[in-house]
Amino acid sequence: AEHRAIFIETYRAAAEHVAMLSAGHQPATWGVILDADETVLDNSEYELGRVPFGGSFDAPTWTRWVMEGRAPALPGAVAIKSRVRELGGKVVIVTNRDDAECPITRSNLDRAAIRADLVLCKTTTDDKNPRFDAVQNGSAAPGFPALAILEWIGDNIQDFPHLKQSIRDGSDDGFSRFGDSYFALPNPMYGSWQSNPFM
Repeated sequence: AEHRAIFIETYRAAAEHVAMLSAGHQPATWGVILDADETVLDNSEYELGRVPFGGSFDAPTWTRWVMEGRAPALPGAVAIKSRVRELGGKVVIVTNRDDAECPITRSNLDRAAIRADLVLCKTTTDDKNPRFDAVQNGSAAPGFPALAILEWIGDNIQDFPHLKQSIRDGSDDGFSRFGDSYFALPNPMYGSWQSNPFM
């Protein structure tokens, strides 16, 4: 219940803020960037299946799960997509799923009613910043315009431009954009936090 509440609450806040942030922007000149897994697509069924094996990640079984293309939408994901479109913005998914998995990922997103204007998968690096930059400078895909990105939404600190786990070592000032143009969702299953040293 808490998981669902947090997702609905966060996406509702993001929708309210994007309505304010988009005022004065012409249609199709701006957009929102979202992560895929554990942001708009729910892979908890896969994670549950890994419990008998210690919950550890396994590349072959993950690939099989992705290729099934049946991850459902997370609470609030369809609503934020619809609100961005209603306001005249574009929906961009930037994911670290492998580029070979991009066609089935697009199909999965469509099936989950999260039809994105652009989906960018991983090619050579896990670092999403070059893809963020490409969306903003108009080099992300042929014919796809440069966009002013008004919000980023993700479940990993690295889903936000130039942020890493080390942000936690600084003051709260480093988190000033959260709740305004950055919206973070909980993922207790996996993430870059797993490599943090124990305090």
